[in-house]
Amino acid sequence: MGIQGFMSFVCSESDFFSQVKVNNTKLIIDGNNLYHTLYFDSGLDLVHGGDYDKFTDVLHKFFESLSLCNIQAYVVFDGGCDISDKKLETQKQRIRDKIKMAQSLADGKGGSVLPLLSREVCIQVLRDLKVPFVQCFSEADREIVALANLWDCPVLSFDSDFCIFDLKAGYYPQKSFQWKNIISIKETQECYISARCFSAQKLCRVYNNLNIVLLPFFAVLTGNDYISLPALETFFSKIHLPVGNSNHSRRRHARIHGLLNWLSTFSDVEEAMENVLNYLRAKDRDSVRRLLYSAMEEYSLDKTVNLEQFFLKGLYVSPTAVKLKVPEWVQIALSRGQLPPLLSDVLVLRRVFLHAQVEDIKKASAHFITKPVRILIYALLLNSSHDSQPESQRQKELYVNEFDRLENNLRRSKVEISYPFDDISEDLSLSKLPQLPLEIRLKLLLRGLGVKMNDLESVPPSYKLLLAIVCYWIREAEPKVKPYHVKALIIGIVCGEACSMHNKPDEHEEALTLVCEQIRKMRSGGAQHKRLNLEDAHILCQWQCCLHIFIHFNQLLSTPLPEPDITSNIIYNNQPGGRV
Repeated sequence: MGIQGFMSFVCSESDFFSQVKVNNTKLIIDGNNLYHTLYFDSGLDLVHGGDYDKFTDVLHKFFESLSLCNIQAYVVFDGGCDISDKKLETQKQRIRDKIKMAQSLADGKGGSVLPLLSREVCIQVLRDLKVPFVQCFSEADREIVALANLWDCPVLSFDSDFCIFDLKAGYYPQKSFQWKNIISIKETQECYISARCFSAQKLCRVYNNLNIVLLPFFAVLTGNDYISLPALETFFSKIHLPVGNSNHSRRRHARIHGLLNWLSTFSDVEEAMENVLNYLRAKDRDSVRRLLYSAMEEYSLDKTVNLEQFFLKGLYVSPTAVKLKVPEWVQIALSRGQLPPLLSDVLVLRRVFLHAQVEDIKKASAHFITKPVRILIYALLLNSSHDSQPESQRQKELYVNEFDRLENNLRRSKVEISYPFDDISEDLSLSKLPQLPLEIRLKLLLRGLGVKMNDLESVPPSYKLLLAIVCYWIREAEPKVKPYHVKALIIGIVCGEACSMHNKPDEHEEALTLVCEQIRKMRSGGAQHKRLNLEDAHILCQWQCCLHIFIHFNQLLSTPLPEPDITSNIIYNNQPGGRV
């Protein structure tokens, strides 16, 4: 969610904020915003596949800072896409924008496209650090607000929608949360983090004691992720908004300032609504009224989901998931981050958006390499009603809409799902998937990988899945993988393992220190400033796609093979045009 131009407006007004010293408190953290903001603000690689090991270090330092100040973090992630489809057009446009930015990055220009595995790295780090987190079934904003008000603690994010909610303990915009500069109190030996705390109540006081219940109406009039009505431009073109004492020269800020002033003249939403509708054509009024009220529902607190029960007892019940008859084990796995939102989107919406990457736009999308595996995943997810369907209808009725890049545009393709498991006698319905014997779940995983267990017998358990994915990548990549790509991958894995061991007590600490120092010198040799070799980039984007989808396939099968550690291995930062 997000309100157009509102965050920059809010941050420019000191009257909405108080300066606070943050310590000895619970803190509810918007997980999606956290990994985006920390990655982009840390100056990490955006072009060559991502600096996931460095990102891991940033995450460790962030949570170490919180711990030093006795701040108890509770991280809340968004789940799947909104089932109402209110945001569908917004989602499409965002992917289009990311495709354009990825192309810009590939051309050596600016842009901000998050590397593919950033979310997975963040979740693995949270598990390693034992930081409590939950993944909601859909948008998390309302559940975050409900929990923060229940615990009377602040929220950390950089989402303008949190400026609309009445948060008892306030909202800390992440850009002003000075976690890198911990301040010590000499008298008490305690530490704190300096932050700016936004208050919706303060904003309302600045605007003539605006009734706070009008803020959601303000949000939908201004335009957010759920609504963008051309008819409202008729309203804005006809009305004279009172600017008052304003230093907002930019048009967007001037409109926001004037609209807040104008709304302060009304006592409630109903009165303001009728005044807005009076500026529209009579035939448009009923439909616009319905759309505005529907959009405002996104700001009503969700009291049906109790995140406190999850953090205290591990219980997460989503009425939406129950109504949709999502199997209980899937609901639990989703809430624990053991399954990704992509899988719930397939299950509920039969639709997925594939992540934009910095690749060669003249070639087929890097995600094309994993299409056969995605079809296997879709077949397992949509298999709950398979047995009740006539055989002649099965293939026709099972499909998923995939949104992916075609050159520099967004394309929707209808992926028909076959049922490739007729040789397996066990019941493969989704509700019974975790109950399958290990050998059957492993058989399904290896079928997707195209390898046999005999090929992996001599490989250490923690590397079996990783090596099998490498084999798939070498076999299926187009253009073909070259020896130096494989060497770079292997060296990266070894280097990552060495750096990981360096952080633990070891009798070879001195030798590991020298190795890690050499790695740092090698990586800072200016390769990132060379022109991107698009063929190398495209091949290594396909590697990330393989790693990404097989990690999730393994999760769907309740991890018959140990999940690879992607927080330390330096296997993604390809060097453009390099020969190892």
